[in-house]
Amino acid sequence: MNNSVRNTARLIGAGLRAVLVLTVVCGVVYPLVVTGVAQAAFPGKANGSEVSSHGKVVGSSLIGQRYDKGQDKDGNPIPDLRYFQPRPSAGLGSNKTNGVNTQYDLQVSGASNLGATNTDLIKAVKERRHWVSTTYGVPAPKVPVDAVTSSGSGLDPHISPDYAQLQAATVARRNHLPAGTVEKLVEKHTDGRTLGFMGEPRVNVLELNIALKEMVEKAGRG
Repeated sequence: MNNSVRNTARLIGAGLRAVLVLTVVCGVVYPLVVTGVAQAAFPGKANGSEVSSHGKVVGSSLIGQRYDKGQDKDGNPIPDLRYFQPRPSAGLGSNKTNGVNTQYDLQVSGASNLGATNTDLIKAVKERRHWVSTTYGVPAPKVPVDAVTSSGSGLDPHISPDYAQLQAATVARRNHLPAGTVEKLVEKHTDGRTLGFMGEPRVNVLELNIALKEMVEKAGRG
């Protein structure tokens, strides 16, 4: 009986020691080492790939955002055409309502899961294509796909060079800049395929708009 009690106590003690050691190693030491290495080797990425302008953090290069100038009478956002607009955000239902996340809600990420024949999706695409066509003065067939569809995450910060160039003339006019100057700005901020063969050329909207704002400020000072 005494041997049984001692064996049980020994097993419990060994188990508690194992829990303590693993808690310290996995819950304290490992996170501190990983955090330290990340901060030393990749501080920008480790801190969320923050993007700053005039010393103030204005967003992340990994997360899209809207550029609006208020809301209409129905509460819908009004795009500020002085800036380049992102692709639509239409992911899984918002955490605030059961509707579709169209506001780049950072707490919600995912695709809409609507099929190509879904009537709601077809209607939304047609409405977006009409808006882009009339807003930027281009024929509907020339509207790029990414201008009317959301990304798989619903939070993609990039648009295609075609969509950026499509907006260039309007953005230039709204900011009293030469169209050619803004078009060159888009070219400058166009990233090629990753490693030269993966993915497609893309433009980070936040970084492009920051450069645009700096250009406008510089032109104003001139």
